[in-house]
Amino acid sequence: MNVAVVMGGYSGESVISLRSGQLILNQLDSSKYKPFEVHILLDEWYCLIDDVKYPINKADFSFEKDHKKIQFDLVANTIHGTPGEDGHMQAYWELVGLPYTGCSFYQSALTFNKRDTLSVLSKFNIPKANSIYLSKGDEINAQKIEAELGLPFFVKPNQSGSSLGVSMVSTLDDFQKAIDFAFAEDNDILIESYLNGREVSVGVIKYKGETKVMGITEILSQNSFFDYEAKYLGKSEEITPADLSPEIENRVIEMAKKVYESLGMTGFSRTDFIIMNDIPHFIEINTNPGLSPQSIFPQQAQFAKMEMRDLLDNEISLALQRKPIWKK
Repeated sequence: MNVAVVMGGYSGESVISLRSGQLILNQLDSSKYKPFEVHILLDEWYCLIDDVKYPINKADFSFEKDHKKIQFDLVANTIHGTPGEDGHMQAYWELVGLPYTGCSFYQSALTFNKRDTLSVLSKFNIPKANSIYLSKGDEINAQKIEAELGLPFFVKPNQSGSSLGVSMVSTLDDFQKAIDFAFAEDNDILIESYLNGREVSVGVIKYKGETKVMGITEILSQNSFFDYEAKYLGKSEEITPADLSPEIENRVIEMAKKVYESLGMTGFSRTDFIIMNDIPHFIEINTNPGLSPQSIFPQQAQFAKMEMRDLLDNEISLALQRKPIWKK
């Protein structure tokens, strides 16, 4: 089976995606699959073989080598951010009839949009922070926001990952800088109240037909919150498994499953919560979690005593079961 291991992307997360892609290339069972390294970048799409770039034909996601057309049977998607985590590539692969790992194009688009995700989850009584949604050009009243959310609060791009563009505002003197920082990533932003509690990240997958929690990791950031520096530059301590009481652990597990199933998820995911007053409050869900050596998801797989090779087999099996929408 020819598997396109797709990595890169159009955002600042592309560097992380390249690391994730290398893990997939190394872990796929070579007795079952023939992996190809495929880069999706703003200026070019190509398959990389022995340091030679072979352009991808966007008409059917194939390429030519030695005057022979090579087509893929399946895509293993490791793009973080746009266009591989927000539904764009998934919709394209649907149209050309290629199975792909991870959740569907709709779930990808939904979960990449923080406002829309919170709106859906509100119907399922998922605890979360209070929030205000703003678009570029809207009138912004800092005093009114402070009165509604209190200080400190967070300013986030509505559609972004790896904590890019996220700031914690402790005084209104920092507010304009935080707004500009978030708007540099997206035209829409989310301002959320501060949840004072313990931060945990929970790996959840669909495994052999059941929703399975891989593990719970507590995050202890050296910075004021779990930002890009803390995530990827060693400025945090990640403890797997988190040291929680059995009661709190069970609450986190059940809440993580509820979020996963309420959003109609399949595939790998990592959901972040703040445990405040013994209640897990939803922060966000990552539907294409990092798989680099610095990432949390591989730590949780190791804790669950699950080989990445087996998890990838499961992902591929799920992908093959999901028919493109036009074939249903």
